[in-house]
Amino acid sequence: MTSDVTRLIGFYKSPLGRLSRALVREQVMELAGDLKGRRVLGLGFATPYLRFTLEPAERVLAFMPARQGASAWPREGPSRTVLCDPLEMPLTDAAIDLTIAIHALEHVADAEELMRELWRVTAPNGHLLLVVPRRRGIWAQRDNTPFGQGNPYSGGQLDKLLRDHSFVPEAWRDALFLPPFQSRLVVKYPRFFERAGRLLGPAMSGVICIRARKEAFPAVPRRKRAERYVRMPGLSTATARSG
Repeated sequence: MTSDVTRLIGFYKSPLGRLSRALVREQVMELAGDLKGRRVLGLGFATPYLRFTLEPAERVLAFMPARQGASAWPREGPSRTVLCDPLEMPLTDAAIDLTIAIHALEHVADAEELMRELWRVTAPNGHLLLVVPRRRGIWAQRDNTPFGQGNPYSGGQLDKLLRDHSFVPEAWRDALFLPPFQSRLVVKYPRFFERAGRLLGPAMSGVICIRARKEAFPAVPRRKRAERYVRMPGLSTATARSG
């Protein structure tokens, strides 16, 4: 199931949405590192986490899946949003230094084909930063947030998916240890719940954040797509009768 853009926007305007954005963004910023002069792509619905990239990066784009819908971003200046098929992104090979994919991998119908496309558009030694719901986390078990939609992943599944498609995991982070409830207690003391959850271990986190580096050669070639064609009616060579 794909979360539509209206529901995503509504979630991030809610108290729980603002808290989850702040907590996940801390991990994203740490994993992203120095962005000076780099070309950055936000994939899925990554715009709530991309504002820190605008100043240092050479270029920032936000690609949103057609099934999800798109919203203009940022508020000021020209929009950097593109509505597209994530399996056929309108980019040349090796065009991006860092892709930040949030609300993306868990919603795509063919994760392997997406990984092949991400490998294609990533520059040599470029990076991919994924934020994905943890399979056994409490956030994945409840459908009241976008992190409870789509197909969650375990750490082992992510590691295998990345390595099978020529991305080497370099750093891992966990986030969203607080429960996904719109309660006054959670909203008032989010740091308490986050610290308490971390004491219980990574298995209590709601999302996995991972940065991986692109290897030089693809482990798996792209699938050959069937050519699209349009059926044309048969043309008769019979001569028209004169009236």
